[in-house]
Amino acid sequence: MPPELDVVVVNYNAGEHLLRCVDSVAGHTGEATVHVVVVDNASRDGSHERLREAHPGVTLVANEDNRGFATAANQGIRATSSPFVFVLNPDAEVTAGTLSAFVKLAEERPRAGVLGPLVREADGSIYPSARKIPSVGEAVGHAFLHPFAADNRYSRAYTMADWDRASEREVSWVSGSCMLLRRDALDAVGLFDEGYFMYAEDADLCTRMRDSGWTVLYTPELEVTHVRGVSTGNSKRMIDEHSKSIYRYFSKHHAQGWRRILLPFAWVALRARAILVARKRHAV
Repeated sequence: MPPELDVVVVNYNAGEHLLRCVDSVAGHTGEATVHVVVVDNASRDGSHERLREAHPGVTLVANEDNRGFATAANQGIRATSSPFVFVLNPDAEVTAGTLSAFVKLAEERPRAGVLGPLVREADGSIYPSARKIPSVGEAVGHAFLHPFAADNRYSRAYTMADWDRASEREVSWVSGSCMLLRRDALDAVGLFDEGYFMYAEDADLCTRMRDSGWTVLYTPELEVTHVRGVSTGNSKRMIDEHSKSIYRYFSKHHAQGWRRILLPFAWVALRARAILVARKRHAV
């Protein structure tokens, strides 16, 4: 039997990108039987309405308010039943490979709870979507240096910049912009933590997977092009949400025991970084 796959897309004012995203899924199914669920977070641009007209077979869940990524993604996952769920951003498109081959590879890796494909920027360059969980020192160095010097050694270590992404590899986490989730693993560890509005929910889920004995796997079997930032933009709110999410991740996974005394310092550091990033973007 051909593999079965559910695709979940969380949309928020993604415009024509949403249609291109769903079109790309339809054009790269391969032998798989694919069902698409789009959860719309109260978009005001009419993108979900245009989707309904262009793809009447897509299941559309229309929220009355913006519930954030984690909550909306969980809505989509709960509305599906296939053994695998591919979570895909509305500003991302499948550009090479097939979803059926991606699922078949996952079936051959029974301990892989999460699989991430190769991700390219709009200009064709490779985006480091598969990463390590940084040490505290690497995290601090990356947080404060990356906005001003992206190629610093801390960011390079965190993004595994010396790896060409040409080979399959177990990693700490993969980007939630495009991740294949095994339902058995989700049943075991739970869905996305809805305490995250945006950002870091992908790292959190992958960390819980690995802590429970599942692996997180990167593979170039499938390629996705991700425009990035179409729905989130560079608003102050999103910068603030990023700080909140990193703080939540740190408090959940790295601040046990005596390390809890570091939480106030972590929050001050994250707020300081948010102010610096906001000022830099405003200056540009």
